Amino acid sequence: MSAGQIAALVAAGAFVLLVLFLAIALIKLGRTLDEATIAIRKAHENTDPLLHGANDTITHVNTQLERVDGITSNAQTVSGNVSALSSVFTATLGGPLVKTAALSYGMSKAIKARRAAKADNGKHSLRRGRKSRK
Repeated sequence: MSAGQIAALVAAGAFVLLVLFLAIALIKLGRTLDEATIAIRKAHENTDPLLHGANDTITHVNTQLERVDGITSNAQTVSGNVSALSSVFTATLGGPLVKTAALSYGMSKAIKARRAAKADNGKHSLRRGRKSRK
């Protein structure tokens, strides 16, 4: 055997080893891709119930929000009715009530002033008498 034939045999052996290493790497890559495919299928199967549950939850939340909207509109209506009732009460009874309160306050002040004046008249007459005696 010549040197060229030995070099060709060494090169052929190296090429066979290279092909074997690449075959092993491709087999491992294929297994990895199979496992990834299985994991993606499982994830897809598990997401369907989650998405259905999320859809049910969103439907329930929307129902509750519609109820809250109804409550809010009713509260707004009640607030407007109370405001209107307050305006009617102020317009019809507010003036006479204020006048009645002012009259009763004025009369009580006048009665107190009159009583105080009567009490002061008696005291002043005694003082005047004492002053005149001196």
